[in-house]
Amino acid sequence: MKKIKKRAFFALIIAFSLVVGMAIWVIRLWENGSDWVMLRANQSVFNEGILDVGTVKDRNGLVLAKAGEGVFSYAEDESVRRACLHAVGDYAGNFGSGALSAFDYKLAGYDFINGVSSFKEEGASLRLSIDADFNTVAYDALAGRRGTVLLSNYKTGEILCMVSSPSYDPNNPPDVSLPQYEGVYLNRALGATFAPGSVFKLVTLAAAIENMPDLNERRFYCEGSVNVGGDTVTCTGHHGEQTIEQALANSCNVAFSELSQELGSEVLAEYAEKYGFIDGLSIDGIETAKGRFDKAERGTSDLSWSGIGQYNDLVSPISMLRYVSAIANGGVAKEPTLLKNGKSGKSSLMSSETAEKVSQMMSYNVSYAYGNSLFPDMSICAKTGTAEVGGESPHAWFAGFLDDDKNPYAFVVLVENGGGGLSAAAPVASRLLQAALG
Repeated sequence: MKKIKKRAFFALIIAFSLVVGMAIWVIRLWENGSDWVMLRANQSVFNEGILDVGTVKDRNGLVLAKAGEGVFSYAEDESVRRACLHAVGDYAGNFGSGALSAFDYKLAGYDFINGVSSFKEEGASLRLSIDADFNTVAYDALAGRRGTVLLSNYKTGEILCMVSSPSYDPNNPPDVSLPQYEGVYLNRALGATFAPGSVFKLVTLAAAIENMPDLNERRFYCEGSVNVGGDTVTCTGHHGEQTIEQALANSCNVAFSELSQELGSEVLAEYAEKYGFIDGLSIDGIETAKGRFDKAERGTSDLSWSGIGQYNDLVSPISMLRYVSAIANGGVAKEPTLLKNGKSGKSSLMSSETAEKVSQMMSYNVSYAYGNSLFPDMSICAKTGTAEVGGESPHAWFAGFLDDDKNPYAFVVLVENGGGGLSAAAPVASRLLQAALG
């Protein structure tokens, strides 16, 4: 009887160990299955280390890339291939954030239950949220200049346009060591940060709205510059007496220097972090570049410049897109996605009251300072940025959205060393928006 009990006990231990082991294996399969499938030695989905299955399409079904039986192809139209290169990537794996690399396990047709066996070596069809026509318009509008263009639906989070320049035709790869292709493998929309210049004033403005109850009653006086801590903070003009609404439209450095000094670096840093400018984002598993905001001492010109979008400030274009999308969407950011009908979470960045106030001032910017003629028949809210970058020409920014429920588009345009935001970046946004509105 004792022997039977011992044997039963050991049998239970073995059974328990098997159950625990199986549970651990299932958990590891759930967590790492896609990585195991995507080992380059897996010949069912790779051909000499190159993904050999799957089709990438734009949101309208246009084939952007297709692989199978050792044949690797891209879109038929060369202009589409160039405009969508950073969104799609290439089969050599040079573009880490491109769909061919970032979503390789989806293209292989992997799922937890079936693995890849049910797809009969054809892989899966992956549809991006990108519209190839929008990308082509944006790429053409950049006209060979370095930069990036983003357009999204701020109600769904879907990225409709994502262009990075320089680019090239993946069917005819160039010598990328040539100067004109410097940084060509970098997706400037997701993987880079830039001095934001005056588009960052939208962050300082929101902080001021929530921390200065008398902001609307205040008047700011600009004589073209102001002395802060023995240094001169210069402005773009002599704006005289202004309301906060006029100060934003004038992009007045003197007024925003005053706001920055009163708010202080702790508050500005808190808002920069809260609004997603410090930490990178995760877009369908793609990690984006982290930004930067250094805390400067009160009473120094460094603090003034940090609230103006200069000093050591660095911002990723995708983070700026997320921020203006939240303003457009009543303070709630729908998290960006590159997959059509992808699952997009949401984050509350600010109160609806703050979002409405910032939105109204951005609308006033266009009518008061930029002119509506560049944006015919559009209800547009926007802010320019001209970011000084040492001895080179400034980076040109233009960011905003359409206050239009039927066309809920948010956008960001950055032209590296392009000069003024209104002259260099705004026309790119105008061409893209006109195409989007059809």
